[in-house]
Amino acid sequence: MSKPVKANEPLVTHIYTADPSAHVFDGKLYIYPSHDLDRNHASNDNGDQYDMEDYHVLSMDDTESACIDHGEALHIRDVPWASKQMWAPDAAFRNGSYYLFFPARDHDGVFRIGAAKSSSPAGPFIPEPHYIAGSFSIDPAVLVDEDQRAYMYFGGLWGGQLEKWRTGEYVSEAEGPAKEEPALGPRVAELSEDLLAFQGEPEEILIVDDQGKPLTAGDEERRYFEGPWVHKYRGKYYLSYSTGTTHKIVYAVSEHPKGPFVFQGTILSPVIGWTTHHSIVQFRDKWYLFYHDSSLSGGADNKRCVKFTELQYNEDGTIRPIDPYKS
Repeated sequence: MSKPVKANEPLVTHIYTADPSAHVFDGKLYIYPSHDLDRNHASNDNGDQYDMEDYHVLSMDDTESACIDHGEALHIRDVPWASKQMWAPDAAFRNGSYYLFFPARDHDGVFRIGAAKSSSPAGPFIPEPHYIAGSFSIDPAVLVDEDQRAYMYFGGLWGGQLEKWRTGEYVSEAEGPAKEEPALGPRVAELSEDLLAFQGEPEEILIVDDQGKPLTAGDEERRYFEGPWVHKYRGKYYLSYSTGTTHKIVYAVSEHPKGPFVFQGTILSPVIGWTTHHSIVQFRDKWYLFYHDSSLSGGADNKRCVKFTELQYNEDGTIRPIDPYKS
């Protein structure tokens, strides 16, 4: 029988997991992570060491219960358009169906974002035959707002190829902006009623400082790198993301789902391993941060484990910084 999970400890230890997207469905916590395989690869900026092939769905009755692995929910062999690297996913619910959104490389090696459906939050999920038209890059995260309008946020640099889409078309040799130029932001697209298509072209999100100036590409302590997540708190939209090279989870706030977002500060200090990726969810009367590190594997970048901890706000709506290795 599985033991109850404790905060800041791996949710599961029988497989490696990363990039957790947490949601509350049917009164339970469901976590949609990527699945790191127990293989050894040399690390590079292209992300070849992250060669994931499938997804497992995890669930918890509450934050003091055991975590259940519901098994394989989707495998790349069942996705006609995908060739490899099923990276960080997300999930949503609409009209009686559960949706799994996921990135993968197509048969030309270009990252696209696909969708799959299920009648159960635990899967299995049946993939759509084609990726979402107009989609690119990685790390989809879907916000279903109070008015039921749904938005997909996505994008990641380097292995995520975001800098190769600056012209609106894929340019394999393209590079990012100079250090003094505005940093690339994540993309956002409103989704159709059935959550399977973009309504219009994806838009770039602007992240600015408290003076309204865009963050620059050289500002690696604050600028966007990958892993967007948007949640609402007291009517405001909180965009949180990874800074990549400086290994932090930071956040910015806006009055509107498409921004611009004003930078606020750090949520999570650097964890063991190169990558950092998270989600934020309200469960009952508390808020939680789900994240990963490489502690289970002793530091291997491509063998990570998902954890969680409570997230707290100050009275002014700012988020209290978290160090997962200090009590």
